[in-house]
Amino acid sequence: MHRNAVTVARALREAGAEGEVVELTASARTAAQAAQALGCPVGAIANSLVFLADGEPVLVLTSGGHRVDVDATAAALGASELTRPKAPAVRAATGQPIGGVSPVGHPRRLRTVIDVDLLRYDVVWAAAGTPHAVFPTSFSELVRLCDAEPARVG
Repeated sequence: MHRNAVTVARALREAGAEGEVVELTASARTAAQAAQALGCPVGAIANSLVFLADGEPVLVLTSGGHRVDVDATAAALGASELTRPKAPAVRAATGQPIGGVSPVGHPRRLRTVIDVDLLRYDVVWAAAGTPHAVFPTSFSELVRLCDAEPARVG
């Protein structure tokens, strides 16, 4: 297993999470690819997207079924500006590449907002540190794991 996936698996175990990291043969870099590989609805994929809220990295966990509404998400965070950083800044904040960013296993905790649309799914799939690794979870478990703030982000 890739070292990032091992880090995520360890973080999940230490937090008492129920799901195990699964490595896929197909890429799960996008929500559509992940949903196809897992045989689940695209909305059940929790995209982990890093943004800069007034210059500070934040994690937005959003349903793969839609795009982040930057204005609504900035308002939920109390930020005046929400921008997308370049790949090196994402890796610096998370230790993981774009397309494989997990909700957990980062060098330091990131403020996290979670899309309330993920509540529609009993099982939610999230990336596990690489574009080929995922883990099953739930909305409530993600809230607990990430100390996430529920919000409408899409």
